[in-house]
Amino acid sequence: MILRDSFLRVRRFEDFESRLGIARPILAERLQKLVANCILAKVKYQENPVRFEYRLTPKGMDLYPIIMTIVHFGDTHLAGKKGRPVLYRHMTCGHLFDARLACSKCRDLISPREVEPIEGPGARAGLLPWLAPKSSKKKRANRVLARRS
Repeated sequence: MILRDSFLRVRRFEDFESRLGIARPILAERLQKLVANCILAKVKYQENPVRFEYRLTPKGMDLYPIIMTIVHFGDTHLAGKKGRPVLYRHMTCGHLFDARLACSKCRDLISPREVEPIEGPGARAGLLPWLAPKSSKKKRANRVLARRS
């Protein structure tokens, strides 16, 4: 919820607190974790007294597609009879839009049934064992049975 509000341009502790209804110590701890993980940056906006606001970092901005996908889910499945609580306008074309996942190469919309996970060069061994060829699955099952005997 903190990230969602950050993308809605909420930046100050008191504003997060009033919007989210989170207890101060819990909110402070969560903001501290987001800062420690370089998702938010704590930026001074006032000298006397010293006050800070929380701004999304480039790493935090990379979470935008994830947040918008969750927003789309909520708008599709959880919005009440009055409709969506927030609409989003693409400032370049001026149209309201729905977040959708598209292929970065062909730009077609992506459906989960049209995606094949493939182990990449950084995968740890056995990351996707259910995707191994059937012969490999059979060999692995035989090794497991042999160890149990």
